[in-house]
Amino acid sequence: MTQLALTTFLTLDGVMQAPGGRDEDRSDGFDQGGWSVPYGDEDFGRFVTEAFERAGAFLLGRRTYEIFAGYWPKVTDPDHLIASRLNSLPKYVASTTLTRADWHNTTVIGGDLTEEVTAIKERTDGELQIHGSGRLAQSLLARDLIDTLRLLVFPVVVGEGLRLFAEGAKPTAFRLLDSRTTASGVAIHTYERAGRPEYGTYEL
Repeated sequence: MTQLALTTFLTLDGVMQAPGGRDEDRSDGFDQGGWSVPYGDEDFGRFVTEAFERAGAFLLGRRTYEIFAGYWPKVTDPDHLIASRLNSLPKYVASTTLTRADWHNTTVIGGDLTEEVTAIKERTDGELQIHGSGRLAQSLLARDLIDTLRLLVFPVVVGEGLRLFAEGAKPTAFRLLDSRTTASGVAIHTYERAGRPEYGTYEL
């Protein structure tokens, strides 16, 4: 069974909403979109490319799917690795409201999330990857379905917005696999799920 890996951008205060543009996601009145853009550099681009090289299929939430589908099919350069992977590999959209998905090789899944994702993991070669897709990521974390986290933490605080680990998140332990920092100050941490947290005390 393949690994399910989440790659997501976070602010220092844990917000993952609308990193790529002012109008990317204004839900709940969010107006701080585009906070990741000033920190894009060669180190950042290199890491993202490395992540896409591992991809065998993609699992996306409806909003992220619509953003991707509105942009990546227009990038037709065969040497553009990210576009080539996104445009050619299987894509699964978890949605109960989406009625059609016209982007090549896309399937809408709307049944039992645990059963659907487990079945996709069993038939995928290479990583099954989630990019962004905040509410879907939260649902998958609550079901212990995400195996790997790639968290890109940007040196900025925005004070509001959708957080990956909101209050009530399922207690889960992770093991650090890799850590690096880009020239612009983005801290990139890769973790694997390691079961439930262990607890102790510093009291004498």
